[in-house]
Amino acid sequence: MGVRWLFPLLLLLGACQGESMKPLPYLSETPVRTFKAPEKVMEAGKDYYARIRTTQGEILLDLLEKEAPNTVNSFVFLALHRYFEGVVWHRVIPGFVAQTGDPTGTGRGGPGYTFGLEIAPGLAFDREGMVGMARTQDPNSNGSQFFITLGPTPHLTGQYTLFAKVVEGMEVVRRLAPTEGPGAGGERDRILAVEVLVKE
Repeated sequence: MGVRWLFPLLLLLGACQGESMKPLPYLSETPVRTFKAPEKVMEAGKDYYARIRTTQGEILLDLLEKEAPNTVNSFVFLALHRYFEGVVWHRVIPGFVAQTGDPTGTGRGGPGYTFGLEIAPGLAFDREGMVGMARTQDPNSNGSQFFITLGPTPHLTGQYTLFAKVVEGMEVVRRLAPTEGPGAGGERDRILAVEVLVKE
């Protein structure tokens, strides 16, 4: 291999190493489902991701810690306590959203605490793969339930906290068993695990 090829190769290897992601250790050996409030578990200046393993495959999220710091910290806190393990995708509407995060599977459960909206200018539910917090009519009722858009949902922009984007595995989201419309009524898909990653 000539020198002129070796230098670009070394640059490429260095770039790949710089893009590596390190998983954070779990804080609990078994799922914990009730808390009074989320503890601060994130470090400033770090870039966080989440790998969601489901019965249909893996989904990788880029967490928007700068735009929605409280929401991302809560999500990471719950994930590190294995909160989401075994939780079903209880609301999957093709062309709209796939929703999960409720251990009861009813759409009414939560982690024992709630928090308010975080709306960042410039972020919009303008395409599939945008991840937002589900809530009731009370804007301060964010908890553990979240959804991934299955198409543009502009009417949700400014009304729900957008805290992540799907960067890999959108085809997995599309395969999740629908709960409404054609094909609904079968066995619901589940989250097997959520792993939090930090880019180094």
